[in-house]
Amino acid sequence: MELTISGDMNGSLPSNRQCRFYQGPVATCVANSIQVTNFLADRFFRKRYYISSRIDELYKHSVNSAFSAKESFLVTGAPHASAYYPRDFAWFYPDVLDPGTIMDSQDAIRRIHLLERSVRLMLEAVRSGVITTTLIPVGRDRYIGANYFSSPSDTLLGILAGLEQIICADQRASPYYLEMSQAARAGRSLLAEYSEDLKEAVSELARKLEPLDDNGTRSLLCDISGPRSAATDTRAERMRFVTNACVYATFRRGIRLGVIDAIGLEQILGRELPEYKRELFRLFGKHGYIRHTLDSDGDSAASLIALDFVNVRQGFWDLSDENERALFGATADIILAEPQFRIPNTFHFLVSADNPQNKIIHRIATPAYQGRSAWPTFNVEFADRMLEHDEFSGIDKYRSDAQQILRHIHVATEMHGGYQELLSEKGLQYRTWAYRGAVAHSWFPRFLTVWSRAFGTPLLDWVQ
Repeated sequence: MELTISGDMNGSLPSNRQCRFYQGPVATCVANSIQVTNFLADRFFRKRYYISSRIDELYKHSVNSAFSAKESFLVTGAPHASAYYPRDFAWFYPDVLDPGTIMDSQDAIRRIHLLERSVRLMLEAVRSGVITTTLIPVGRDRYIGANYFSSPSDTLLGILAGLEQIICADQRASPYYLEMSQAARAGRSLLAEYSEDLKEAVSELARKLEPLDDNGTRSLLCDISGPRSAATDTRAERMRFVTNACVYATFRRGIRLGVIDAIGLEQILGRELPEYKRELFRLFGKHGYIRHTLDSDGDSAASLIALDFVNVRQGFWDLSDENERALFGATADIILAEPQFRIPNTFHFLVSADNPQNKIIHRIATPAYQGRSAWPTFNVEFADRMLEHDEFSGIDKYRSDAQQILRHIHVATEMHGGYQELLSEKGLQYRTWAYRGAVAHSWFPRFLTVWSRAFGTPLLDWVQ
């Protein structure tokens, strides 16, 4: 199916152009072929450059690569550069415009323009009804919307997070105040232009939730009939905490931006939003910790937990609430205490203590994103939630653990010559036959933001 859109692009995408979006089985086959070709090309032809192992030089290289004026969309880096992932704006670069991570005014301008251009394209996709895990460019202003493995739970969350970044650009003290003020005005203009489209999309997400009665515990879930993806697309389980936490976080962000009002959303849900969240806690937290899925069993609490329970910045968790802090803390304590959850002799925590749904494809092509692999960025979010827990509790219970996580990411980044997407369970660059590791250039700034929060001083002080 082809959908055509046009309109004033405010300079991000020229107004005399039309963007076309394609969906359907044929379009998905084309998208898959493009992705396979890109991975194979990266596998055999990626050029290796010598880069200094100093963290400041690595960061400069990452920023110049991720936010280059030549880029048309904010992406992770090779081999993912041929696909656009809307969810990443919530998970992996939620604060691209943090002044403490910006090197100079030109860097600020490049980031603003790239973020605005990316968000506008995603909003145009929403207007066309294309809310998929991935957008794949297939020519001049032509894109395929494809779902890998399953439909997303967090695409709208990423789009709203990207939009919110622009709108809130001028809310932090910054030496680039003029540029940030202009960005905020552009963000408010985008919100006004696409508000109705976003409202309908969020409402449709709410309408698709299905009721579950688990021995008297009632809840609404997004993935009862079939799995939904979140952050990664390779886990085939249903009824996961992370997917449903992302849906809740989408609702909260939509209300905060004024895209949808709480009363109207609660009418669709058939309950108040706080009650909807309490139901999720009763369902996934009934054993005193957050269970990652209701669709599998395990021999121990550690085998039933996944690190993605931390969710995203300003997402599911409200750690000002004492009950939520207790449940978060109980889950974090199990992860911190379980040796199987970490790379030996490090503070790199794996996504899972076991390797669920690991198939032959995960040895040949697609990495086992949700198994015994370590995402530096999930570890960064784990550290950030622990710091938030301490700030609200008034006790430094987890600060040292958070600092250790960040120190070990610092070491790994210098050791491997860049900020890694994944590490293997042995602490090496994650590799399959086709996937030769990925340097996640655009994820690097988030690490600096959380480092400053953990240590009270920036790792790299560009202002000075």
